[in-house]
Amino acid sequence: MPVRPVLRGAAALAIAALVLTGCGADEDAAGDRPSSNSSAEFPVTVSTAFGDVTVDERPQRVVALGWSDAETALALGVQPVGASDWLGFGGEGVGPWAEGRYDEAPEIIDTLEPSLEAIAALEPDLILDTRSSGEQDRYEALQKIAPTIGQPEGVGPYQTTWQQQLELVGQVLGESDRADEVAAEVDQAFADAAAAHPEFEGTEVAVGAFTSAGFGAYVRGDARVDFMEQLGFENKAAIQDLATDNFFIPVGEEQVPLLDAELTVAFPIFVEASQFTGNPLWQALGSVREGRAVVLEDTTLVNAFSSGSALGIRFALDNAVPLFADALA
Repeated sequence: MPVRPVLRGAAALAIAALVLTGCGADEDAAGDRPSSNSSAEFPVTVSTAFGDVTVDERPQRVVALGWSDAETALALGVQPVGASDWLGFGGEGVGPWAEGRYDEAPEIIDTLEPSLEAIAALEPDLILDTRSSGEQDRYEALQKIAPTIGQPEGVGPYQTTWQQQLELVGQVLGESDRADEVAAEVDQAFADAAAAHPEFEGTEVAVGAFTSAGFGAYVRGDARVDFMEQLGFENKAAIQDLATDNFFIPVGEEQVPLLDAELTVAFPIFVEASQFTGNPLWQALGSVREGRAVVLEDTTLVNAFSSGSALGIRFALDNAVPLFADALA
């Protein structure tokens, strides 16, 4: 198992659920990276949760700290000099769906507590932190090093959607045209998958995870639920009603029936799938008994499903959608 960031405090379960979170080989495959031919003019000013941020010139040295910020920059043809590896891939810090897009591997920066010294040593002219814990202290410390792009206005920690991230990163990199193209490609892939599977439309889904602390479920604002709903599924109302300002809710043993839905999708985090698939509470779910439950055990697919990046989403569409369709057949 690859090295993962150390988790501390009461938020450990939720963050772990976030951390274990691709695009198949297509026109943006390795070796065929898009060139930067944007005619965007600088300075560019964008609105964030921390106020307006102005980028005076086209960035040359980008540090990508937020979840999927590096993959998003790479999708736009920009190679960060530093990046955080939220999914513990190692190497270049990106999933296999984004491999080969670097000419030179970036300096890997810690995720939850990034080293300010390591970031400053890279002499960045832009820091991307569009999907992270979003604390004021974190932002202010990074802003002292270089212009820092946090999450959009009104967006909670880790809840920046792939569309928002792509738009925001595209603007500050001067690649808005390319960002629009990538967004259109992903939207078309979703539309094609939904059209091929009309049975998805309106079907109730529960998306859960199992950790050493037990079961949990995801709500809207999380990349996994957003992925399912863009395919036409509807997040189970009984789960959604429990949503707070977090993307993940713990599910106690007495609440495991919450995970029963027309389609149940679940995966393990830092444990073996057998630790919950053999659980009588899991086996008692109607969706499990009737074969309408999908357990994602392949780490690459789980990471892609959870990535919330344009590149990861394409991989997940290719590889997870057939599993959902089989379960509903």
